Amino acid sequence: MAARDSTRQDARQLLAVLAGDAYTTLSSVHGASTLCWRQYSADAFTLQSLTTDDEVNAISILDRCIITTGGASRLDLIHELIVRYQHKLPASLPSDPADFAIESSSSPLLASSSHPVLSLPVPPTFSAFVARHCNAPFVSRGHASDWPALTEHPWRSPAYLLSASGPARIVPVEVGADYRSVNWKQELMAWDKFLHSLRHPEGDPIYLAQHNLFTQFPALQSDIIVPDYAYASPPSPKDYPAYRPPGNEDQLVLNAWLGPKGTMSPAHTDPYFNLYTQVVGRKTVWLAPPTCSQDMSASTDQMLGNTSVVDVFASLDKLDEAFVERVVPQAMHITLEPGDTLFFPPGWWHAMRAEDVSFSVSMWF
Repeated sequence: MAARDSTRQDARQLLAVLAGDAYTTLSSVHGASTLCWRQYSADAFTLQSLTTDDEVNAISILDRCIITTGGASRLDLIHELIVRYQHKLPASLPSDPADFAIESSSSPLLASSSHPVLSLPVPPTFSAFVARHCNAPFVSRGHASDWPALTEHPWRSPAYLLSASGPARIVPVEVGADYRSVNWKQELMAWDKFLHSLRHPEGDPIYLAQHNLFTQFPALQSDIIVPDYAYASPPSPKDYPAYRPPGNEDQLVLNAWLGPKGTMSPAHTDPYFNLYTQVVGRKTVWLAPPTCSQDMSASTDQMLGNTSVVDVFASLDKLDEAFVERVVPQAMHITLEPGDTLFFPPGWWHAMRAEDVSFSVSMWF
């Protein structure tokens, strides 16, 4: 028995080293090598989870596998293993099962923008989107009001979100109000603890940002409906000729954004077309076209080269004169309500601020 326990312990240690080494290598490779190392890393994590007798630890290992590798070709197996381990655990229930608190107030105005985003009374047809509407932002009010996430499976309910994940899950979060700050950091956190923090915030804001939560919790993907526009394959915009669609098989990237009131993403650009849907709470969005780039004061930090140092939510007296003269007249704003879908093309500067506990979905294509 002692020899068997020693062998299991040796296997655990070896697989932990292999998983760590594979992830370290994965972070530094590019191109075709990425697929190979992602698969190697996923296999190491999966095998590591099988060597532990602690179900919670095994689930944590498998969640880290999904978060860091996407699960590679083992994703279905990983989900199956997680469910097996969860069946041995008590159900995860929220300590405070009430819905997220959403305030009702008027939409804030932004001094740094001159006009609202175009609001279309009727969603454009597929052909009209391709022919006339894919080159400039617009909002379709209530476009997602029939999503299950807003109806029978309400994402405003922590109890439902926990039931969709099952117990003992972990997620990647950002800690800090602004990722440009030296105090900002990333860490892994228990999903139930994170949901509790949204109802009872303490200390620095905690934000689940730009994470494919649907790969971890497939039940949540069943709660959304990707608009047909995401499959339109629009041409490269004239003011952003560098556009290329996402490189995955579907040419579509889904990300979740969940955080407390006041969560802010500074003005930045993304290389894809974006359909951004608000599911819970309200979020104010500031937008400016790529032609404003020379006056956006992009960060000199190589890792933040697509991010502006300008606080677009500040009052005019705190903004640079050139910015006020050249960017503000072209900038626009919108406050999204639950069910609203905002579209904007690649290369557009955009900043976000949550006016309540906010849950959003971005669809890059």
